Amino acid sequence: MMNPRPNVLQIVVDDMGIGDLSSINNGASATPVLDQLAAEGVCLSQHYSGSPVCAPARAALLTGRYPQRTGVIDTMEARGTDRLAVGERTIADELAASGYATGLVGKWHNGAFDAAFHPVQRGFDEFVGFQGGWQDYWNWTIQKGGAVLASDGRHLTDVFTAEAIDFVTRHADEPFFLHLAYNAPHFPLQAPEYLVDHFYRDGTVTRAVATIYAMLSMVDDGVGALLQHLDALGLSENTIVMFTSDNGPDFHGKGEHSTHRFNEGLRGSKTHVFEGGVKVPMIMRWPAGLDGGVTRDDLVHFVDWMPTLLDATGVGGSTATVDGISRLPALRGDSSKGPLRFWQWTRYTPLAESNAAVRDGDWKLVFPAWEGTLDALQSDLERDAEIKRNPEALVALDADPTPQFTRPAASAPLLFNLRADPLEACDLSATQPDRLRSMTSALHSWFDDVEASRRATLP
Repeated sequence: MMNPRPNVLQIVVDDMGIGDLSSINNGASATPVLDQLAAEGVCLSQHYSGSPVCAPARAALLTGRYPQRTGVIDTMEARGTDRLAVGERTIADELAASGYATGLVGKWHNGAFDAAFHPVQRGFDEFVGFQGGWQDYWNWTIQKGGAVLASDGRHLTDVFTAEAIDFVTRHADEPFFLHLAYNAPHFPLQAPEYLVDHFYRDGTVTRAVATIYAMLSMVDDGVGALLQHLDALGLSENTIVMFTSDNGPDFHGKGEHSTHRFNEGLRGSKTHVFEGGVKVPMIMRWPAGLDGGVTRDDLVHFVDWMPTLLDATGVGGSTATVDGISRLPALRGDSSKGPLRFWQWTRYTPLAESNAAVRDGDWKLVFPAWEGTLDALQSDLERDAEIKRNPEALVALDADPTPQFTRPAASAPLLFNLRADPLEACDLSATQPDRLRSMTSALHSWFDDVEASRRATLP
């Protein structure tokens, strides 16, 4: 008998762009399962992450709140800037309180150290994965049920698929929420050589891109195995399956190490608030609750997913104050504009007019990043790698001085009409002074508000 409350399978990959789907890139990659899922479900053409980098994006997705409010402003776990403040409630908290079995398989990155920030203290009944920002795919170390597991020869993507299938199997007779956070295709770029060779076969992509496509092929296979298992258990009809990425693709490197690849021509990439950094895929299938085979054009932001899922599962409103709204009506075809949406991210500390953006309908205002504000200190990068190899090396959060930035004299906002100019190529700020002024004011008001919330989370 089908459970009247839908299950939720929330699949999040890491650093994947819209252009990484083989249905979009003309077969350069191979994602047949995801392509089929898109054909059967609902695709969102205007879907946005909460941030152009990992930890803040995940905080927005899990809480329905802008990441600054939650205390998550950066990815530096040794500095604690990835920590989800202990007073925040997650979607897992809300669903667990309503009788759902809750599990997280994969990457957490909302508090790598201190038991108070562990996933099992944040609403998840079960956790199998790693708490930090990245992990080796072959020589991995993960947690499971309080134990530490060392690599056993399997690629980490396959480990997470197996653990997801196990979770679904054990909770098939009760409503469940599984947050499956594959870390692929985040660095280090690692996949079986035979698979890398397959995508490198004609030399049209670099070795690095071929590896990324190989990693995504493994994710696609894993999603396929999980969907087949839902079918076998008779759960597919009333399971909400969501697939997205935490932010846009990471473009870097030169020659065979270059990860630059097709992403629909969108401007920017990971770390930037241009479309290439924050516009991400969303494929959603729920046969019992949504028509399939459709594309919806309403803007949906990561902060909208917590209220949307609470609406879809019948739980209702959150017990916490959220920035998002339920977009379930939009998913069902009742189109509406929705509120203004905002982004801002800089290393170490938020800066109101560096790498910040606001979206108002078709219009988007962008303050480009000041030089250096997206870069980490070399000492922090080395520290990050050190604690992956030896977590015990961190006995207290690092409190070294952080860089201080000065606004460049030439810094100025850019204004785009995304309906006419989805690639953000034509700046209209000079011809739209009133709109420029009002959107800049809205951005500042939002920034002051979320910064006040963030400061309240500080010790």
